[in-house]
Amino acid sequence: MTTTATEPRGAGAEGDPSEESDFRESVRDWMAEHLTGEFAHLRHRGGPGDEHAFVEDRMAWERELASGGWTCVGWPVEHGGRGLPLHLEVAFHEEYARAGGPGRAGLVGEGLLGPTLIHFASPRVQQRFLPGIAAGTEFWCQGYSEPNAGSDLANVATRARLDGDEWVIDGQKVWTSLAQWSDWCFVVARTEPGSERHRGLSYLLVPMDQPGIEVRPIRQITGTAEFNEVFFDGARTPADLVVGAPGEGWKVAMGTLAFERGVLTLGQQMAFERELQHTIDASRRNGSHRDPVVRQRLADLWSRVNIMRWNAVRSLRVDEQVELPREAMINKLYWANLHQDMGEAAIEILGPDAMLTRYSAADEGDAGDLEMGVDHKLFFFSRADTIYGGSDEIQRNLIGERALGLPKEPR
Repeated sequence: MTTTATEPRGAGAEGDPSEESDFRESVRDWMAEHLTGEFAHLRHRGGPGDEHAFVEDRMAWERELASGGWTCVGWPVEHGGRGLPLHLEVAFHEEYARAGGPGRAGLVGEGLLGPTLIHFASPRVQQRFLPGIAAGTEFWCQGYSEPNAGSDLANVATRARLDGDEWVIDGQKVWTSLAQWSDWCFVVARTEPGSERHRGLSYLLVPMDQPGIEVRPIRQITGTAEFNEVFFDGARTPADLVVGAPGEGWKVAMGTLAFERGVLTLGQQMAFERELQHTIDASRRNGSHRDPVVRQRLADLWSRVNIMRWNAVRSLRVDEQVELPREAMINKLYWANLHQDMGEAAIEILGPDAMLTRYSAADEGDAGDLEMGVDHKLFFFSRADTIYGGSDEIQRNLIGERALGLPKEPR
């Protein structure tokens, strides 16, 4: 069995084949030259379930990427990007993943906030923040989810009020990835007293290094703590650091979520192919690949991984619209359940070895990290796939109401 897939063609892969081939070779050559030496240990690290790994080294890698012009490759040139057409942007992220490129420490800034600023922010705000993202010198986290506003973002309770020329912010965010390492956070807060649901929200840019912010790590089943609770207690940010007009934060926040399903996720999803290969290799080592049922299960997973990639490519936008195309609305539901099935298959194929995990030595006041191989990490982390980023139930509602035009669910 091989996991080499043909390159998906269509909306994300149009263009001169020789131009694309030359471009892919240039990416491979650069990665082979630079993902060595001080960065060699980052190969294949920092992906889903491993975001806590070598964060400061991966930040340095962002600056290395920037020195070669490999950050923000799809951004317009006037905003610090390369202005690559979509098919070459897709090619870059695929070759980056194949070369073992580490999980991007600048993912939130480059993939979510940057495109949001380009579409919605004033020129002054763009000029202030886009260069730092492109250069790999400023890092961002996302202040959306709250204890009572997870998949239902419109239930946001964090509040902000104007005090002279500053916003004063009070409230709590949760599941904030890499907040302990981030310089800034984009925060959805309620700025109109008495407003409800999606009305009266604003999209604020908030510095993390200040007395009014406390970050508390959340230790997970994997033993790691890349997610956090973030408490705002009189935190402040300048009044003009709002994206869009005050009270129009819902529209901006929905734009960010559309970018979250964009091209930058291709490399992350391609990691599924590598994880599946680990499971196939384990099956060959312990002989379970001789079982026709196991072989059929692996073949089914291989097919689903490639269907996932094909649908991701065909649903990419080549115009300036921010809204998700209908095809993109199934992506999250599809890959979340695929990833869970991959994790379950990996553990079952491992057999007795699946029960062997151990904790590393703990530092004082720390529980220590759970040491495990790729298959264990896949299984443990994938349990959350159908919850974070919009639960399965919410995804099905979005598909029904927005893609299919069905009546809204009664409240």
